[in-house]
Amino acid sequence: MPLGSSGLPVQTTTRRDEILADPGFGRYLTDHMVTARFAGGEWSAPALEPLDDLRISPAAMVLHYGQAIFEGLKTYRQPDGSLALFRPFDNAVRFNRSAERMAMPAFPEEQFVESCRMVSLADADWVPTKPGQALYLRPFMFATEPNLGVRAAAELLYVLIASPVDTFFPGGVRPISVRTADAAVRAAPGGVGAAKCAANYSASLATKSAAVRDGFDEVLWLDAVEHRWVDELSGMNAFVVRSDGSLVTPPISDTILDGITRRSIIELARSMGIEVVEAPIAVDDWVADARAGRVTEAFACGTAAVVAPIGQLTTASGSCTMGDGAPGPVTLRLREALVAIQEGRADDPFGWRVKI
Repeated sequence: MPLGSSGLPVQTTTRRDEILADPGFGRYLTDHMVTARFAGGEWSAPALEPLDDLRISPAAMVLHYGQAIFEGLKTYRQPDGSLALFRPFDNAVRFNRSAERMAMPAFPEEQFVESCRMVSLADADWVPTKPGQALYLRPFMFATEPNLGVRAAAELLYVLIASPVDTFFPGGVRPISVRTADAAVRAAPGGVGAAKCAANYSASLATKSAAVRDGFDEVLWLDAVEHRWVDELSGMNAFVVRSDGSLVTPPISDTILDGITRRSIIELARSMGIEVVEAPIAVDDWVADARAGRVTEAFACGTAAVVAPIGQLTTASGSCTMGDGAPGPVTLRLREALVAIQEGRADDPFGWRVKI
């Protein structure tokens, strides 16, 4: 494969076609990125550049004090061949909420969305065409100022990169198995659990790796005080479906990320006449209700998976299966309705699609 001046692979058309036949998730990057720098109290204009390595000082403050945030959103190929972003302004708003919590400057929302458009248009040939596939966009910001003083950085870099991604379930939607984090804590009240910062995800890795080694797909995090209440999965929000067809999901707090897919599910479900209750869920009640048939389905949701059915839940005190263990009808109905809007196969009464 030919190499560019940075040593990174330069993708040929043939190689790109091979990648798009089996993109996986996050394995390959497209040909361009967008950067903007913060210095002297203001942001430079976003610039489209060839994909290249980043050069930073070993004293860059991100390496020492962890000032780093990110977002994740997707560009979808529409039936007419055009491209559309899904709720990019919501991501821009959340990005700045994370920035505020991490003592970082806000990035202009219009420039955030424009950077998404710039990369999507420049790398339009990278946007997959098969159902369930998309171009995943990863905007991130980190402290570049070379200084070992413990304070908020005055120099930062905004970068947006892109990666073609396959559906989360290439072999068809399947239920995932989940285990509670019974000894570890990911986020505590007053902490950074509601910020999409790098530290939140690194804090989950050891526990999730142990769960995967034991045969589970995901970890369900509980509150840090009583270790009783459901927060979220490592990268997704949680819902349970009760026997009357209603949905229950924990309310947003400073330990739970305000998921944009979560928000979309709530709006979509209510538009379908499905009752949605935002209320605390005690994990022991979840298990007892599933065993008694009062909880018939459960699912997790996020940008990557969209909606992932939860088939089994294992806790320190026991385990349960949702219904017969297969993806339930409410879960599948909501998933299909949301994906159809994202992919342009259904009307968008909410105004979520932003044409590029």
